[in-house]
Amino acid sequence: MKLSILHGAKSVLFGTAILLSTAVVSQAACPAVTVSDPQGITGKYRQQFELSEFQSLANCKLAFTGNPDAATLNRRITGNPTYLPSLKNRIPSEPLVSAPYDRIGHYGGVLDAISNATESGTSDFLSIRHVNLVRYSDDLKTIVPMVAKSWEWNSDFTQLTFYLRKGHKWSDGEPFTAEDVKFWYDNLALDSKVIEKPKDYVLVAGKRMIVDVLNKTTVRFYLPGPKPGLLAHFATTYAQAFQPKHFLGQFHPDINANADKLAMKAGFKTGLDVIKAYFGNSDWTDTASPLLNSKDNVAKLPASVMPTLESHITVAESTEGRHFVANPYFFIVDTAGNQLPYISELDEVYANDHQVRLLKMINGEIDYKAQSMALADAPLLLDNQKKSDYTIDIKPGINHHSFAFNVTSEDLVKRALFGDFRFRKAMSIAINRDELNEVAYFGEGEPHQYTGIFPLPDFVDQKWKTFAIEYNPAGAKKLLDEAGMKDLDGDGIRELPDGSKYVMNLQFASQGMPAPVIELVAQYWTNVGVKTTVKEVTPDEYRSAQSANQLDVMAWEKGQPLAIVLGNNKLWIPPFDGYFDLRAGMLWGEYIDTKGASGVKPPAYTDQLRADINAFQSTQVGTAKSNEIGNRMVGTMVSKLLFIGTVQSSAPIYHRNALKNFTQFKTASYDYYRTFPYRPFQWFIEE
Repeated sequence: MKLSILHGAKSVLFGTAILLSTAVVSQAACPAVTVSDPQGITGKYRQQFELSEFQSLANCKLAFTGNPDAATLNRRITGNPTYLPSLKNRIPSEPLVSAPYDRIGHYGGVLDAISNATESGTSDFLSIRHVNLVRYSDDLKTIVPMVAKSWEWNSDFTQLTFYLRKGHKWSDGEPFTAEDVKFWYDNLALDSKVIEKPKDYVLVAGKRMIVDVLNKTTVRFYLPGPKPGLLAHFATTYAQAFQPKHFLGQFHPDINANADKLAMKAGFKTGLDVIKAYFGNSDWTDTASPLLNSKDNVAKLPASVMPTLESHITVAESTEGRHFVANPYFFIVDTAGNQLPYISELDEVYANDHQVRLLKMINGEIDYKAQSMALADAPLLLDNQKKSDYTIDIKPGINHHSFAFNVTSEDLVKRALFGDFRFRKAMSIAINRDELNEVAYFGEGEPHQYTGIFPLPDFVDQKWKTFAIEYNPAGAKKLLDEAGMKDLDGDGIRELPDGSKYVMNLQFASQGMPAPVIELVAQYWTNVGVKTTVKEVTPDEYRSAQSANQLDVMAWEKGQPLAIVLGNNKLWIPPFDGYFDLRAGMLWGEYIDTKGASGVKPPAYTDQLRADINAFQSTQVGTAKSNEIGNRMVGTMVSKLLFIGTVQSSAPIYHRNALKNFTQFKTASYDYYRTFPYRPFQWFIEE
């Protein structure tokens, strides 16, 4: 009887069951998916999901939770409304869902970091909180969404469309839209009143793009020619492809007719002066804030720092360091629905002395460090890692330590000498790279000529790796004689070709090259008669002297992977890099920038390099044409020996063991933007 009743009620009960099941599913907690325990859930992209994708794959409804201290942290952000909306009204309706490496973290704590000085050696720390439209995943092969939820190329790589997240907000709660991308491009990156010279990556073969707002969440880049590497550029650069129009735009005279009047009320002469106080006058996004540079006017400004999309925002800054708190509007959540970042505060102190930085690390006072560290530091760090409860990972680099001579020296005798290929080859083969490897790199490196692209792709003739790296002091002396640099008085020291005495002063900063490498190379050059002395200076002193064309020889790490070269041409056009890096031919670059009005006309082969890099970036990588151009580029660069490579090596990466969800990096380098592929927003501290 019971069975028949149940059978008779089957359709009703079954329908109720469906309703109950649907209700349960719609409210079911989502699985705490991690990289170490994916629970069978795999999305389109590595280690992350779009919200709708994750809920569909996991058959769940994600409930959101925020940092319980968010309101307190928000009150420390000057210019932010004191009232903090609910989490639902702070995160996008389409947040990015990120799977932590090992486990769901917990909120709180302060991450302690150390850099060299204001805007010196800070990129490693900047990368911890960095965001951009897209990024490379930790395989360093796959580009994945970030600020943009997706993108689309047209068939010939002349249109790149980004789709942004609905409901995304700046750190002050104002909407982030496609207008902020267009504002960055039109009113900052291409405005000569803000950035005097547009960077290569905002151009295509020297021509501007058009940025068009299709709607609030859709922005399209129209390129004057193909540039497939543009996407890779956005995935690796510190320069963010957006800035807060609602905030900076009020001080831009092209947007607000009252910009200058508004600026004067804050104690500035013009609105552009205010923009520079916040944004700087370059694309370097770690510019000192008004808290440091405009202290007297901070109280009259709408906020001490401009709004950000990054995980943390500056709340204090001095010449001693900076302090940050978590962005209460950050757009990423974990797979349990917790708004990231987990770590509530970041603290950065400055120490220009490398030994001071090492001491703080071996004492366990720092949570993470990679920049400005060399393999020579590894023994000391390894000896103390158990005692101070930290871990050292030794990982291969991409940049390698290289030298360049001032081929546009103001001293015409030196200019002629340094511009002589025989001199540069002599200085290359005077270096005993095998000994250098053993002494300065503990035998862990590989002698390697500077090739521009590293690792050297298969389509490039591998002979260029070893071009003029043989140790041949007798051959070096012969070449120096031929170049006119002879020992005229028999004291073992060579004079300049005009007969004048010469001692080469090799200035260096430990951020760019470790002292043991510098000292050995100086000795090798002295051994062949080019007396070389060594002087350590701060990174700022080195960069200022290099930019002013005052150095005879330059020393820093240099090189880029193929992914970067596809989107940025600065290693191939005089002066062959930017302010922070190793450059040569400063007056060649000035000649190009001024269209011959000033500077020194560069040799014809630099014209070929310029043509080739533009063609290379406009050609589909991997095609026969692309391979031919890339091989020719490297051959031209290496055969001229403008830059002299030494040893390709590894470097240590330091992290305290209390820092959780920390994964091993694939490379110890700047080129994929340091920590950016490894998602530091999901780190947490567990004491």
